[in-house]
Amino acid sequence: MHVIVIGAGVAGLTTAWLLQQEGLRVTVLDRAGAAGQGASRGNGAQLSYSYVAPLAEPAVVGKLPTLLADEDSPLKFHFQFDPLQWRWGLAFLRACRFEQAQATTRALLALAALSRRVTEQVIGEARIDCAFAHSGKLVLYPDAAALATAQAQLHFQAGLGCEQHLLDRAACIAREPALAGYAEQIAGGVWTPSEAAADCGAYCDALAARLQERGAALRFGTAVTGIAADKGGVRLQTARGPLHADHAVLANGSHAAQLGARAGLRLLVYPLKGYSITVPVPAGAPLPQVSITDTRRKVVFAPLVAGARRLLRVAGFVELAGHDERVLPARIEALAQATREVIGLQPAGDLAPWCGFRPATPTGLPLLGATPRKTLWLNVGQGALGWTLAGGSARLVVDALLGRASAVDARPFAYR
Repeated sequence: MHVIVIGAGVAGLTTAWLLQQEGLRVTVLDRAGAAGQGASRGNGAQLSYSYVAPLAEPAVVGKLPTLLADEDSPLKFHFQFDPLQWRWGLAFLRACRFEQAQATTRALLALAALSRRVTEQVIGEARIDCAFAHSGKLVLYPDAAALATAQAQLHFQAGLGCEQHLLDRAACIAREPALAGYAEQIAGGVWTPSEAAADCGAYCDALAARLQERGAALRFGTAVTGIAADKGGVRLQTARGPLHADHAVLANGSHAAQLGARAGLRLLVYPLKGYSITVPVPAGAPLPQVSITDTRRKVVFAPLVAGARRLLRVAGFVELAGHDERVLPARIEALAQATREVIGLQPAGDLAPWCGFRPATPTGLPLLGATPRKTLWLNVGQGALGWTLAGGSARLVVDALLGRASAVDARPFAYR
C-alpha cells in the first residue's frame, strides 16, 4: 500500500514514521524546502500533556474588548475580508461555553496521554537528539482570581487522572529560583511534574532523515495544487506533476482549509500566528530548570539543553491575521523584555526571531481520521498543542487508515 502524507511538519512526519513502521510505502510532500518549516520549527518547545484547556472558554468572551483594543495585547484580531476568518471567529465564540470547554479538555487529555507514549517511543526508536527532558512545567498566575480559576481547573483534571499541585508564591520560587526577581508578579502557580520539553525543529530534521534512510520518499518544494480522492485511490496535482497513491493524509497545518476545499471538504482550520526567540544562555547565566508559562504575559519559557549547548525558547502571542509572514519587531522585543523581567536573563547574540502559524479549529479539537472522500484522511487542527498532540494524533490516524480500533475515543476528533 502506498500512502502520501501532505505536510512535513511534526504531525505529518510522525504519521509517516508510524505508517512506515507498519510496512507501508510512504511519500511525504511539502511546499517548503525542508522539513518542519511551518509551525513546528520555532514553537514553544513545551510538551504540555496535562495542560490542554482550550483557548475557547467562557472567560475569554468578557475579556475580548480589552484584548482586541490593547495594541500590546497577547491576542490580536486583524480584521480581513476573508470568509474563513469570520466563520472561524463566529464558531470560536459559540465554542466559548463551559460544557464545550470541559468536553474538549477531556478529549484532549486522553489524546495527550496517548501522545506522550507515542512521541517518546518514536524518539527512542529513531534515536532522535532533540534536547528532550522531563523537566516539569510551572504555570504562573498574577492574582488571586486567576489562581482560583486555575485551582478549579486543577480539581477538574484531577478527576481525569492528572497529577498537578497548587503552589503559593514562595513555593513557586523554591521550585524555580530563576523567578526570584519576578516574585512580586506571582500570586501562585500550578506545578505539573510529568511535563516535558524538546526542540520540535530538531525532532523534525532527525525524523525526516530517518524516514529517508528507511526508504521513504521526501519531496520538498512540492506544493499540492489539486486533489481528488475516492475508493479507487488519491490523485494529486502538484507543481512537479501528478501523483497517485492508495491513500493520502492531509497534514499540512494552517493551509489545510484551502487544500481541503479542493477535495470538497469544509475545514474550519485557521492560522493563529505566534512568535518566538531562542536565547543562547552562557555558562553561569540563569537558565530555568523547568518549563514556565506566565499567564499574565501569555509567554512560555522552555529550557533546551544538549551537552554544552544551553538554550531558552521563549514564545507567545496569538494573532488572527491570516498568513502574514512578517516577524514584527515589537513582538520580538516583547519576548526579549519578558525574558529580562521574568527570568532575569539578558538576551544577546542571535535570537533566531521567528513566527509560525498554528493550525487551529474553533473548539481546539483537531480533525483526525476519515473523510467522506474514502481514501483521504485528516491530521490537522492541533493549534498551539501541535507538538504535544503529534504522537497521539498520528497513532489515531494510522489506526483508522488500517481499520483498527482506536486506542482512545476518536469520536470528538471526527470530521463533520
